[in-house]
Amino acid sequence: MKLEYVRSLTDVKGLSEEEKRELEKVTEKYTFYSNNYYLSLINWEDPDDPIRKIIIPSTTELHGEGALDPSNESKFTPARGLEHKYGPTALILMSRACGGVCRFCFRKRIFMADNQDAIPDLSAAMNYLRDHKEINNVLLSGGDPLVLPTTYLKRILAQIYRMEHIKFVRIGTKIPVYNPYRILEDPSLSDLVSRFSKSERKLYIITDINHPRELTPQALSALNQLMKNGAILANQTPILKGINDSKDILIELFNKLTAVGIPPYYVFQCRPTVGNADFAIPIEKGYRMFEEAKAAVSGLAKRARFIISHTSGKVEVAALTDEYIIFKYHNAAHQENDSRVMIFRRNPEALWLDDYVEEVVSFSPLMEGSETSLYQHVDDTG
Repeated sequence: MKLEYVRSLTDVKGLSEEEKRELEKVTEKYTFYSNNYYLSLINWEDPDDPIRKIIIPSTTELHGEGALDPSNESKFTPARGLEHKYGPTALILMSRACGGVCRFCFRKRIFMADNQDAIPDLSAAMNYLRDHKEINNVLLSGGDPLVLPTTYLKRILAQIYRMEHIKFVRIGTKIPVYNPYRILEDPSLSDLVSRFSKSERKLYIITDINHPRELTPQALSALNQLMKNGAILANQTPILKGINDSKDILIELFNKLTAVGIPPYYVFQCRPTVGNADFAIPIEKGYRMFEEAKAAVSGLAKRARFIISHTSGKVEVAALTDEYIIFKYHNAAHQENDSRVMIFRRNPEALWLDDYVEEVVSFSPLMEGSETSLYQHVDDTG
């Protein structure tokens, strides 16, 4: 297939003229971008096709709920384009471009014309990395780093790998399923992966595969090419209403990923980004679905954690009882929350951590005397 980029809904053959006119007001606010390969995966006879929901705009995006930066990434940005939220990890927003624009993107702000978040000051970023020896790994994100020229990626990776305290690099990408030809038809990219994934320092590729139908023969070839050249792969996805909010779909996704050597890594609660409300399902419903799926797969396929990427850190949904929901910090922005466990009264309608308001107990096993109890507080204050 000759890959052709599609930047306007007027060039999407599966949409009616009426649909194109209706969706124009959405694309005036939030960018549309795809290619003929990915669009060919859509079953246009099915209005609820999951691939369609991933890539084709919807008028629900114009609903005003949510924030452009729901995890307050700007709060942890010491240099433009570089985030440092967790002690050993730094993140660089490499690009304002992707292989396609997911309609549920939690960084849709970077595709807006006046946004500077993903235009990194790489000189300042590299100086920051050199000065902060506690950082032992870097995540290249965006946008999608693999849309950048291979020569540019090579230059950035070379600078990072010259820092002895950086032990591994991760690249977050959806290119293997959005545009597998980017990998299959660029031998220099294979060479780059081989060069920077050595026995003592690995290059990780964190894929964003949301639905089993994205794992086409072309995508599988691209993924295998990355692994053949030494990259370590793992996958993350949010749970998304109408796309993968089904026990059976999650089972199929986990099994297919594991079969080809890509362990499920994170399953995220959909972030409350502006325009994303139509993709969100309640946390407790999503957690039950996640656990039902894990119960039906092998140990190799059940390594994922169900995570809320909150301002305060990555919070794992750890357990659910008849009365309570139990959370645990998987990564904390502040030391006092390291491994902290929080138990709240359940709220079946909750879509985000902030929707839980009745905390029963909170404690960190790493800090003595850290336990606080709602009931203790009530008793003390009368």
